[in-house]
Amino acid sequence: MRIDREMMEGFRAYLVERECAGATVAKYIHDVEMLAAFCGGEITDKNTLIAFKQHLQERGYAPASINSMLAAVNRFLAFAGFPQWKLRYLKAPRSTFCGKERELTRRDYERLVSAAKHAGNRRLELLVQTMCATGIRVSEVQAVTVESLRCGQAEIHNKGRIRTILLPKKLCGLLLTYCKERAIRSGPVFVTRTGKPLDRSNIWKSMKRLAAIAQVAAGKVFPHNLRHLFARTYYKAYKDIVRLADILGHASIDTTRIYTARTGAEQQRQIERLPLLI
Repeated sequence: MRIDREMMEGFRAYLVERECAGATVAKYIHDVEMLAAFCGGEITDKNTLIAFKQHLQERGYAPASINSMLAAVNRFLAFAGFPQWKLRYLKAPRSTFCGKERELTRRDYERLVSAAKHAGNRRLELLVQTMCATGIRVSEVQAVTVESLRCGQAEIHNKGRIRTILLPKKLCGLLLTYCKERAIRSGPVFVTRTGKPLDRSNIWKSMKRLAAIAQVAAGKVFPHNLRHLFARTYYKAYKDIVRLADILGHASIDTTRIYTARTGAEQQRQIERLPLLI
């Protein structure tokens, strides 16, 4: 099988027709291009694919990253008519706690919001609070519109599914005041100076700059970590993982469990309190 430009364009169209998200399409194309570079654009049999999998392991990619790439390759094989060459995913033990170096704490979050406020960046201050108070993905920020604030809920379209996000009344009040000050009368709340909705790249760059100002470790500061903080806070308050999965838009509770993992320090404290040593 030859992986050429025509084949890649066909694969792109295949993904778009199946309504894959733009970021997913870009990632799958990137991963298959990595495969093509590895094998010189020619796949003779499954051994070529197995060698690519081994190559990724030897390069030191994390198991989760490798499995993500294999998902792209397997999707490509299905498109190309070679489903029998599908690769098995790596079996990696799931950590029962999240690493302290990656956990965004409530204190870190407060420092980020405070830093944005002191810098006079009202848009970023409210954006960070909106993502953390609702648990939305960075790709879903555009769903927070003036219209959604007036009715107190936003409609999220993702992967062929629609879910409704309830917006806290206090948040709606803050954002409506912001919109009035900025003369934003309809559509997305968070826009650039030219009126275009903020995208993933805009938000990532802004948050990395904010991390430096707030003196919070850069490895902790990225949009999805605000979603994790929301999930941990919600679960700690209500202990309802099924409802949390619905709010986050997870098809499987197993995915939600990752978001609610405690830190190693928390688990250590719990174990220390067990009255089992005599």
